[in-house]
Amino acid sequence: MSLRVLFVWSVCLGASAAVLSGCGGVDAPREDGGSGEPSAAEGAGGSCLSGGHGGAAGDGAASCAGPGARFATRVVSACLGAGQGFGEDRFPDIVLGPPRGGGCCGGSLDVLSLGDGGSIVVAFEGNAIVDGPGADFLVFENAFERGGDAANVFAELATVEVSEDGVAWSAFPCAADRYPYDGCAGWHPVHASPGENDVDPLDPSSAGGDPFDLADVGVPLARYVRITDRAGTPDVFDLDAVGIVHALCP
Repeated sequence: MSLRVLFVWSVCLGASAAVLSGCGGVDAPREDGGSGEPSAAEGAGGSCLSGGHGGAAGDGAASCAGPGARFATRVVSACLGAGQGFGEDRFPDIVLGPPRGGGCCGGSLDVLSLGDGGSIVVAFEGNAIVDGPGADFLVFENAFERGGDAANVFAELATVEVSEDGVAWSAFPCAADRYPYDGCAGWHPVHASPGENDVDPLDPSSAGGDPFDLADVGVPLARYVRITDRAGTPDVFDLDAVGIVHALCP
């Protein structure tokens, strides 16, 4: 958890609202995918949360019967790092639906803190991400610019992976050692906040958030997104939302 949410968490959270046992299992099988990051089952000594029913985000077929969800609708699994839990009292709704961005210079508190090495898998019921021109999906965190300087950002980085079946995963290479943190999530401020402003939360040019292109990992279609905090860093990833730019079912 970042320092900016630590005080609120310590005052308001109290006991976990959705803790199960340890991080020994999730609803969908998976592999590490060669990312070098802990899987959700390995965690970092924290707790696993129940996000809903298991199984695929759709029927597994690359077909479209009508409009589908453009933001994550279900948490397949979530295992938080030790000592973390900001946002657990609003889990899983806090990471579902559109983002609640805080703009360039103030991070939102509408987030779930993954904790050190924590991981979460989300799915889009009745829909999938497909490869199109440019960014195909956006991951929204609560990064912000220090002093309005886009090159001086308070970043909390995570590795992002995608899967069509929840078993085989492809990881985006994350350049976490220095700015710009290409391929990582958690370093672009979020400007879109439906209900609070008219910024399109699915327009990569204005919404903010971290853009990902399936072509970068050679994946034509993905139904699941897994986000894993970069273990061992002083600040941890806080998830707001995940949205589809290029959808199988628009």
